[in-house]
Amino acid sequence: MRSIWQEVDSRIDFVSSTRFYHFNLMKAALLSLLLLPFLSVTYANWPSWRGDLSGSGHTSETNLPTTWSHDKNVVWRVELPEPGNSTPIIHGDRIFVTQPVSETHWRGVMCFNRLDGKLLWKNGLTYDKPETTHRTNPYCSASPATDGQIVIASFGSAGLVAYDLDGKQLWHRDFGPISHEWGNSTSPILHGDLCIHYHGPGKGAFLTALNKTTGETVWTWNEPDWAPGERTDGFKGQGKGIIGSFSTPIITSANGRSELIMSFPMELKAFDPATGKVLWTCSGLNPLVYTSPMVDQSIVVALGGYYGNSIAVKTGGSGDVTPSRLWQEIRHNGGIGTGVIKDGFYYYHDSGGVAFCLDIQSGKTLWKDRLPGSSKSWGSFVLAGDTIYSLSQTGQTVVFKANPQKLEILSQADVGEPTNSSLVPSNNQFIIRTQKALWCIGSK
Repeated sequence: MRSIWQEVDSRIDFVSSTRFYHFNLMKAALLSLLLLPFLSVTYANWPSWRGDLSGSGHTSETNLPTTWSHDKNVVWRVELPEPGNSTPIIHGDRIFVTQPVSETHWRGVMCFNRLDGKLLWKNGLTYDKPETTHRTNPYCSASPATDGQIVIASFGSAGLVAYDLDGKQLWHRDFGPISHEWGNSTSPILHGDLCIHYHGPGKGAFLTALNKTTGETVWTWNEPDWAPGERTDGFKGQGKGIIGSFSTPIITSANGRSELIMSFPMELKAFDPATGKVLWTCSGLNPLVYTSPMVDQSIVVALGGYYGNSIAVKTGGSGDVTPSRLWQEIRHNGGIGTGVIKDGFYYYHDSGGVAFCLDIQSGKTLWKDRLPGSSKSWGSFVLAGDTIYSLSQTGQTVVFKANPQKLEILSQADVGEPTNSSLVPSNNQFIIRTQKALWCIGSK
């Protein structure tokens, strides 16, 4: 039997060890609290060109900066090899940007650290065959897309490439050259196990779905080759003009099914994203389309480019839904950048810097007004709460309120470098890609 003194010693040891355990536990907890700001840094994702599959341009963030300059509220700035038009994407602590290097015929993806702008990796391929484009539209104008496991980028005639998050190439598909006098810029999107890719514009353009893991083709829809002078858009005697789509498709839900919607020359189409089956078609666009379709409350709005046609139609239809479209505006106000929808009102701009507010139910323009400053823009709007951000080609940002009554300017900002890209919001900051550099704007 244990003596009384053995029992006392045992209990003393137990108390001492327990106190030691709890003391160390308290130290560990205190250390975790002290290190929390450094260990638990998380970032708001912006995984595709317009932030989400519906291409909304919406962010849930409400504390984004509204004023900055080339030396004010700049967290970091890193030089890029040469001009480019693509918009960056963000996942976690990484920023992905497509980038050409003309001297070596390189087209690739560059990955930067979200915190300090440090280059983590770059990977790409060489394509030295001739490819037509416009001087204002460099190669690699399409934004990449990611799901947090892979990054997929379109390099135009050089094909579609998938990488893991550390830059290792997973697969590459060569679909042949794209031939269009203004180049290409449609961005891929990721939907479930699929990568949706438009290989165009130009003769032989097609929309396809690939297995995102292997790159194998799941389905393909071939776009018609529009004959010169063929018009279905209400114009008479205008000649052939420029034909082609630079639109990026979107995914929406209608009547319990998914719809893949894209603006093509002359028409808006919806597909079953799983099979490629055409669900419905709505005619009435013009031959040249830049902007992506926008959807809100089962209404899809599509704009043509440069005084092209605008149309609106309900989702969930079948076959040719042209007779039941909500409205069509001939020679309307579309530009290159895509707008945003708030409470049933579509805010957008033409390429000359004039902003518009449109009622999506009726197609009626409620107001139009010129944005201040040098506001010519190829970029697309970003909506945060009821605040809209518009980035111009000179690097100026106009911040205004989503107000269907009038244009209500809230503030202006300027990085002082030219750009054809769109703003990317993330964790109360903006990432801006200019023709010279990549910027992080906001509070550190």
